[in-house]
Amino acid sequence: MCQMNAKMHFRLVFALLMVSFNCDVLGKNLKYRIYEEQRVGSVIARLSEDVADVLVKLPYPPAVRFRAMQRGNSPLLVVNEDNGEISIGAKIDREQLCQKNLNCSIEFDVITLPTEHLQLFHIEVEVLDINDNSPQFSRSLIPIEISESAAVGTRIPLDSAFDPDVGENSLHTYSLSANDFFNIEVRTRTDGAKYAELIVVRELDRELKSSYELQLTASDMGVPQRSGSSILKISISDSNDNSPAFEQQSYIIQLLENSPVGTLLLDLNATDPDEGANGKIVYSFSSHVSPKIIETFKIDSERGHLTLFKQVDYEITKSYEIDVQAQDLGPNSIPAHCKIIIKVVDVNDNKPEININFMSPGKEEISYIFEGDPVDTFVALVRVQDKDSGLNGEIVCKLHGHGHFKLQKTYENNYLILTNATLDREKRSEYSLTVIAEDKGTPSLSTVKHFTVQINDINDNPPHFQRSRYEFAISENNSPGAYITTVTATDPDLGENGQVTYTILESFILGSSITTYVTIDPSNGAIYALRIFDHEEVSQITFVVEARDAGSPKQLVSNTTVVLTIIDENDNVPVVVGPVLRNNTAEISIPKGAESGFHVTRIRAIDRDSGVNAELSCSIVAGNEENIFLIDPRSCDVHTNVSMESVPYTEWELSVIIQDKGNPQLRTKVLLKCMIFEYAESVTSTAMTSVTQASLDVSMIIIISLGAICAVLLVIMVLFATRCNREKKDTRSYNCRVAESTYQHHPKRPSRQIHKGDITLVPTINGTLPIRSHHRSSPSSSPTLERGQMGSRQSHNSHQSLNSLVTISSNHVPENFSLELTHATPAVEQVSQLLSMLHQGQYQPRPSFRGNKYSRSYRYALQDMDKFSLKDSGRGDSEAGDSDYDLGRDSPIDRLLGEGFSDLFLTDGRIPAVEEEQESKGGIYKQTDGWRRS
Repeated sequence: MCQMNAKMHFRLVFALLMVSFNCDVLGKNLKYRIYEEQRVGSVIARLSEDVADVLVKLPYPPAVRFRAMQRGNSPLLVVNEDNGEISIGAKIDREQLCQKNLNCSIEFDVITLPTEHLQLFHIEVEVLDINDNSPQFSRSLIPIEISESAAVGTRIPLDSAFDPDVGENSLHTYSLSANDFFNIEVRTRTDGAKYAELIVVRELDRELKSSYELQLTASDMGVPQRSGSSILKISISDSNDNSPAFEQQSYIIQLLENSPVGTLLLDLNATDPDEGANGKIVYSFSSHVSPKIIETFKIDSERGHLTLFKQVDYEITKSYEIDVQAQDLGPNSIPAHCKIIIKVVDVNDNKPEININFMSPGKEEISYIFEGDPVDTFVALVRVQDKDSGLNGEIVCKLHGHGHFKLQKTYENNYLILTNATLDREKRSEYSLTVIAEDKGTPSLSTVKHFTVQINDINDNPPHFQRSRYEFAISENNSPGAYITTVTATDPDLGENGQVTYTILESFILGSSITTYVTIDPSNGAIYALRIFDHEEVSQITFVVEARDAGSPKQLVSNTTVVLTIIDENDNVPVVVGPVLRNNTAEISIPKGAESGFHVTRIRAIDRDSGVNAELSCSIVAGNEENIFLIDPRSCDVHTNVSMESVPYTEWELSVIIQDKGNPQLRTKVLLKCMIFEYAESVTSTAMTSVTQASLDVSMIIIISLGAICAVLLVIMVLFATRCNREKKDTRSYNCRVAESTYQHHPKRPSRQIHKGDITLVPTINGTLPIRSHHRSSPSSSPTLERGQMGSRQSHNSHQSLNSLVTISSNHVPENFSLELTHATPAVEQVSQLLSMLHQGQYQPRPSFRGNKYSRSYRYALQDMDKFSLKDSGRGDSEAGDSDYDLGRDSPIDRLLGEGFSDLFLTDGRIPAVEEEQESKGGIYKQTDGWRRS
């Protein structure tokens, strides 16, 4: 019993792997073995472990899921989608599942998800038999009648026992209880079934013993061994001399499986030499034949005709073994036995069967895939089979319907239906496919099965406007909330993927958000006005409408531009801008001597409208009954029609109407008071004023005003930049010669003298040189000392500038001139010596030419002043410091001198404003705008 339980729970762990490659799809056969009757939920295998070598080649193995492709609401085996664990889903009874077939297995297919990297595994689980059934006889009591004259060796077939188990667990042998007259012999039929024949081993004597009861036992070889028994009740009858005899002891018949019912199979002919009742033969099936034979065949008891009573099927039973007996009607008759073996011949009578498994169980004949899926996406699994054998069972499978799908064979009679192209639901949302399975028999039989492939939508289409730019028009003075137009975008996707929402992208018009002008209904794209439009304020509104779907995972958008033109309406009256009106009245002066055609005035009017609404015309409607004045309706020029000397009146009041050409027309009425002046001067002035006023134009006034404003701003910017530049620079150059020449030729500047004694250097801490400036209100005014301290940086710059001046001077003075300037020399003496040099004319700049550069000493003197260029400018005109410099022009030496003196005389970083002072003889004077040499 323990050994049996061990077998019950035994699970064979090995798997026979058969791998075949077909394109990109890997087909792999996995075989397992289990025993029947195992507990529900028992685990058979784990695919995640058994096919790990295949999964490791996939992009992301941990994300792989498993899906069993099998039909039925309660399958015997179930597959866990997460780890591919195969377990028992319902009780498995091998005898009920496969009956007496030696090979019993459960087959199904498993695919991996997602299908982008589809892997197909064919699972075959062999169900092994356990010895859970005992051999059984159909009758517990088997009656047998034997004549006492039966010869030794007479054989009588006995009832067979039935054991639904297979292999060693099936029926193995028979045994008979111990006796002296009978024995049994175990024999095997053509179908493998075993039966026993009763053999007479000693002569019988009815008078000694008329009956026997023996136990017939049938047993298997299973563990534990099981058996079943029946009682043989043997009756000994009186003798009958002759028994019937068959022509043959056995017959073999070939029977086509499609033979109709009633077909004559065999005409049995047994003979009995006896006469009368002892010679009349009756035919029948032996008592031990199975009920299946009695249901399928029929024997005529009188004539011995064996006929077909029920149509046979080769796929169910391939052969039959029938025991027939012939017995006369005499007393103590001994029957004769004959064996008939009927072999069923296969014919092509079974059409191929087609089973289609889809990814979505529960919905028959419909497969769902998403648009945009790549080529070779899994659609369905097809399995075909034919119960016939040989060529009758060989199947050719084909797929019809559309070239976007293909049929790919994996193994045996299993096929995959895959996509052959990327599908677009918007072009076609459904495909009808047909699978045709045809065998190779004669005649050929075929089966056709239809199914539908529905394409699921994805958000792959953005909303689409018919145009990228829409132009609409609306009249001004509309009411707020007025409907303008509708822009519509279409999205061929389904559901939320095709649900479009409209918005207006943010923009600004005259500083205001576009959403203050227009709005849009997000559901249908209807555009409405939010305010009263004014053509004179905004003549055109341009904005962008965005259409966005509600798809996932990413919403798609598209834009279109809407141009809204505001149509002008005649809603502005003409406005008179000239001549100047007071209380809608203008006074016009006309000289007394004005002749006919004299230009009196021009009425200038503007209309904010546009187009014909702004086209103006003038006319005199009152006060000109004598036609003294004429007015040009287009230019609105008023002229005299007669000489003023001939007119007896001196004043006129002319009513002039200025009106546009809009619909309705709008007009403005003005009153012109025309007066005659006697004086010629006044007349001339007035006439000139009129002519001047007539010639001016409003646009010209605006242009002149803007130009003046820009000029003033430019001047302010230049002044500001100049002041900032002066404040930021510590060292500046000043050209004494330029200043001298400029000042001498300046017509409005008087000559002033500046004396050396006016410049006083006051020593302070850190060696800085504050400057005392002398402001003279009169020749006798005394100088005032303004003390201030400069930073160490300014002091350093001042000494540096002075040293530069000395260096430059030493490089450009006559060779016999000697000047010693050191830090020990008082600053006043240094300045005095330099001023003396300039005054006496001993210092003359003398450039040293070496190619196009100055001498080394000159360049060394300027090495700290990088703003001067010692190279040729590269332009045609000579610049200071260029090799082609003219001595009559400004020199960088002059600028350096000016800059050095500026640094020396800076107070608080700026040049103090002093009155122009000049030495009486060739001195140097200083003013607010720089140094000049007299």
